[in-house]
Amino acid sequence: MGITAADVNKLRQQTGAGMMDCKNALVESNGDFELAIDILRKKGQKVAANREDRSASEGLVVAMTSEDAKNGVIVVVNCETDFVAKNSDFGAFANKIASIALTNMPSDIESLVGLKFDDKLTIADKIIEQTGVIGEKIEISSFGKLSAGTAYAYNHPGNQVASLVGLSASGRGDAAKDVAMQIAAMAPIALDEEHVSKEIIAKEIEIGKELAIQEGKPAEMAEKIALGRLQKFYKEATLLNQQFIKDNKLSVKQFLDGEEKGLTVTDFKRFSLS
Repeated sequence: MGITAADVNKLRQQTGAGMMDCKNALVESNGDFELAIDILRKKGQKVAANREDRSASEGLVVAMTSEDAKNGVIVVVNCETDFVAKNSDFGAFANKIASIALTNMPSDIESLVGLKFDDKLTIADKIIEQTGVIGEKIEISSFGKLSAGTAYAYNHPGNQVASLVGLSASGRGDAAKDVAMQIAAMAPIALDEEHVSKEIIAKEIEIGKELAIQEGKPAEMAEKIALGRLQKFYKEATLLNQQFIKDNKLSVKQFLDGEEKGLTVTDFKRFSLS
């Protein structure tokens, strides 16, 4: 049967594949659209297999919250090149994955990719299909979610870094925005000193001891000096103890308490591609 330009365009709209790939798939399938889609999908599987060992270090970080500001998700969708990451179609693809995640709030990446992307494909299937369309390895490398009194998502321009924060009280969008921007800019590793892992604490104390000895301090004083440096580490690396970026006379904890007595951060996430 004759393959028309309208047929090719229809398949292109459905799959996002290139014009020639769509035309060739329709010719091979004798104009059968479902078979043509399967042909394009198999091409994606072949490309994905060939790209498996490639590094996918570019991409987009997308954070998103629900309309009631109670739930939030943050997703990193990777590709191989900056050129693809900046493509509007790839941006729409990453945002749709984040939207599906927000609707379903899956427990982890494995559960996320098993969700339906549309009425025919799962997210995992769609990633393979898009790998064939784009010709680059695509993967979801990171996923986080939270629920809180107020959830706020901050996407830094360019979507190379994004943050998600949850506050203990509802209706605190302005305060949540300030803290989300703090998280994106200052990259805290934990909420406060109680949430820093024992491994990191032990490492920081050991580093502090070594520095003290290198500076000529007596060995018996090294541990005390190291513990003092640990307190400085907490102020620099834990969110509630950091200096608030809009007023360095306040810690983030003091800023929040000033906004509303007892207001605090219940959870946060931050992902960056750099």
